[in-house]
Amino acid sequence: MPEDRVIIFDTTLRDGEQAAGAAMTLEEKVEIARQLERLNVDVIEAGFAASSPGDFLAVQTIAGEIRTPVIASLAHANLAAVDRAGEALRGAEKPRIHVFLSSSDIHIMHQLRKNREEVMEMAVAAVERAKSYYDDIEFSPMDATRTEPDYLYALLEATINAGATTVNIPDTVGYTIPEEFARLLVGIRENVPNIGRAVMSVHCHNDLGLAVANSLAAVKVGVRQVEGCINGIGERAGNASLEEVIMSLATRSDYFGAGVGIDTTQLYRTSRLVSDITGFSVQPNKAIVGQNAFRHASGIHQDGVLKERATYEIMDPQAIGIPSSSLVLGKLSGRAGLRARLEELGYHLTQEDLDRAFQDFKELADRKREVTDRDLEALMSDRRRSDVELFSLDHVQVSCGDHEIPTATVRLIAPSGEVLTDAATGTGPVDAVYLAINRILRVSNTLKEFSIGAVTEGTDAIGDATIRIEKGGKVYTGRGSSTDIIVAAAKAYVNALNKLMALEGAPEAEAEAPAARA
Repeated sequence: MPEDRVIIFDTTLRDGEQAAGAAMTLEEKVEIARQLERLNVDVIEAGFAASSPGDFLAVQTIAGEIRTPVIASLAHANLAAVDRAGEALRGAEKPRIHVFLSSSDIHIMHQLRKNREEVMEMAVAAVERAKSYYDDIEFSPMDATRTEPDYLYALLEATINAGATTVNIPDTVGYTIPEEFARLLVGIRENVPNIGRAVMSVHCHNDLGLAVANSLAAVKVGVRQVEGCINGIGERAGNASLEEVIMSLATRSDYFGAGVGIDTTQLYRTSRLVSDITGFSVQPNKAIVGQNAFRHASGIHQDGVLKERATYEIMDPQAIGIPSSSLVLGKLSGRAGLRARLEELGYHLTQEDLDRAFQDFKELADRKREVTDRDLEALMSDRRRSDVELFSLDHVQVSCGDHEIPTATVRLIAPSGEVLTDAATGTGPVDAVYLAINRILRVSNTLKEFSIGAVTEGTDAIGDATIRIEKGGKVYTGRGSSTDIIVAAAKAYVNALNKLMALEGAPEAEAEAPAARA
C-alpha cells in the first residue's frame, strides 16, 4: 500500500447496524457488501461474529462471496470470541480479525472492573490468539481518546509485539477535538517504538458533530486508515460519513497529500441503497449525497454556474454517480430507454429483471405523466424489497370518510403461494389496514414510528412510507412506496414484519396479536 494512499475501512454492516432500528437481514447485508465491493472499499467489517448466530452467518456468507476487499470480523478480547471470528472468516480471500478492548480508566474501572495490568494481559492474549488464525490483525483500544497517554502507548506497543498489523485509535464517544486528536496521534507516533510495524487507523464517532473533521485531521498527520459508515449511520449520533471523508480526500488531495482507491461514481448508488435498507433517509442538505447537494437556488449562484460550473461547484456531480442529464421518462418510453436510464442510476439488470421492472414502470407511468429519477429509484427499491420478502402484499381495499368507519380488506400471498385475506376496522384507513394485516399474520409488535413523505413534487408524487416496529426490545424498519399512500403504508408494514420474521423466525400463530396502532 503506497504511503500516500488512505485505506477506507467500511463498518456499515457492523457499527452502522448498531443504530437503533437499522437491523438488516442476511440478504440485505450481502447486497450492501456487494455494493461496497463495487465502490472498491479496502476493508469491509462484515459483523461481530460472536455476538449472535445471525451475525456469525453474515460474516461467514460475506467472507465466502466477496473477494476483492479485506473482510473483517470484530471480536472483543475474549479467546472464545476470537475463535468464533476466526471460524467465520475461514472462506475469506483476505481475512482480518479486529480485536477491541476498553483502555480508558473510566471503562476499565466501571465496565470491565479490572486493573490496567489485567487489561494489558487480556489484549495481548487476544491478539496472539487472533494471530494464530491469520496474519492480518487489527487492535482497537476502546475509548482511546479518554485514555491516559502513557498507558495507551504501552498498550499499543504490547499489542503490536503480539502481532497486530493495524492499530486503530477510536474516539468511541465522540469526545475529542481535531487539534487535540492530531496531538494524540503525533504523540503515539513519537512514543510507541514499534509503531512503524503497524498501520495507524482512526474510528471517530459524531457525538459533537466532529467525526469527519477528526478523521481528516488524522490523515493530515499521517494516519493511513479511516473507518466509518455510509451516510454516517451508527451508534448514537453515528460515525464518520465515509462519502464525506472520501470526497474530501479526492477533492483536496493537494492539501492532504493522500488519496483513495475508491470508485467515487458508486457513492450515490451506495448511499441510496444503505438509506433504503436501513430506513434512515438522507437529509436534503447532507454533504455529497443529499438531494440539495448540487442544487442552486440563489440567483447569483445560478448565474455563476450557468457561466462556469466551477464558480459554485467544487465537485462534479457525475464524479459521485449522479446522472448527467435529467431525462424524464413517460408511458411511451420503451425498454431501451428504461434500461439506459437505470444503468445511469447504477442499476444493472438481467433481461428477466428488466422485464419485471419494465412492467412496474408501465404501471407507474399510467398513473404519472412523467417518471423522474427519484421515481425510478423508489420503483427499484420497492422491487428489491418484494424480491426478498416472505409474505407479499397482493391487494388493499379501503373504505373511509368523515362519516364512515374506516374499513380495510387486505390480501397477502404466503411463501407457499397460499392466498390469505382478512378485513378490519380502525380509527383511520392506515390503522384499519394494519389491523387487517395483524389478523392475517398474528405477529405481536408495537408500532414505534410511522412517517410518509413525497418522493417528488406534485399531486401524483410517489409516497414513501417508513415504519419502525418493536418486539422483544428489537426495532425493525420497513419501507414501501406507491402513488397511493395507503398502499405505501401497507407495503412498509409488511416489509417490517417480514424483517422481524426473517431475523427471529416466523412465530407460531399467536392467539390474538396486539394491534399496531397507526
